[in-house]
Amino acid sequence: MSVRYVPAGGTPTFVRVSLHAAGSERDEEVRADRRNRRFAERIAVRLAAAGTASAVAGLLVYAAFVRTAAGQRWENAVWAGRAQDESLAALHRADRVLDHITLMSLAGAVAVVVLIGAVRRCHAATAAAVGVVGCSLVLSEVLKRLVLGRPDLVGASPRLLDNSFPSGHTAIAMSVVFGLALVVPYRLRAAAVGVCAVWASFVGAYTVAAGWHRPSDVIGADLLVLAVTCGCASVLARFGGVRAASGRRHRAGALLVTGPLMFVALTGLGTGGILLAGAVSGAVPAWSAPGVAYTAGHALAAGAGAATSLVWLGLLRRCEVCAH
Repeated sequence: MSVRYVPAGGTPTFVRVSLHAAGSERDEEVRADRRNRRFAERIAVRLAAAGTASAVAGLLVYAAFVRTAAGQRWENAVWAGRAQDESLAALHRADRVLDHITLMSLAGAVAVVVLIGAVRRCHAATAAAVGVVGCSLVLSEVLKRLVLGRPDLVGASPRLLDNSFPSGHTAIAMSVVFGLALVVPYRLRAAAVGVCAVWASFVGAYTVAAGWHRPSDVIGADLLVLAVTCGCASVLARFGGVRAASGRRHRAGALLVTGPLMFVALTGLGTGGILLAGAVSGAVPAWSAPGVAYTAGHALAAGAGAATSLVWLGLLRRCEVCAH
């Protein structure tokens, strides 16, 4: 409400003006607040549903590859195929990449996420991002060491009996990337996450090349991180930490960055799926089965990471996570 001073007969008089305009502004603010609340509620429900679906999918992957004889035979063939790789070039590349994933590098990555969130004053989103990294790492280790087991269903050698589901290295890489999406501005999200997600996807594939993990370990870790991130982001949305994004992204630039991610997802899942189907159906000759299984596992590990990252970006479409 504004007032205007009008002298009248030497006596000051204040006249109220713009009452209608002030009332209209208040009404518009109320309507905008209601729209934001409804939008945040829809996003919270969407994220909760996606998180539940991811958790169920992870359990199905575990059941199919770890708790069945067919799944164990195929993943044992993946490791046999890796041992037949004469060049070992993939192993050398994998070792160079995986050697950089240490507690110090994890602390540095989390520090970058915290710094971005602090600069943008997105304290709740920053806490959620750090929670994603911490919860993903702790859950992956607890599930692997204390909860999930790997029964011997095919009479494998003792070195193949240790449970490695899900992959901790993959969980670290993917959780940092997914946490980054919670603190970067909407306009830069696709570019930042797209570049980092390609690297994280190949980290998962490299754990297979190095013989540290089976393909199902990587896929399970991807789904675990997606479930944890969706859960944290859903809680954030429930408390008003999400609003509709204002402005538009640079679509050409975003596509330029996410294009390679789409390529990795499609080629990895497509190639791996075809080769896996051939192995299961018996269409692959016995002499080449280990090599084909290794190629399929490597491709599936990379494709799953890229596909999971694209799903996460899609869930945050048109969402500004840092809502002041």
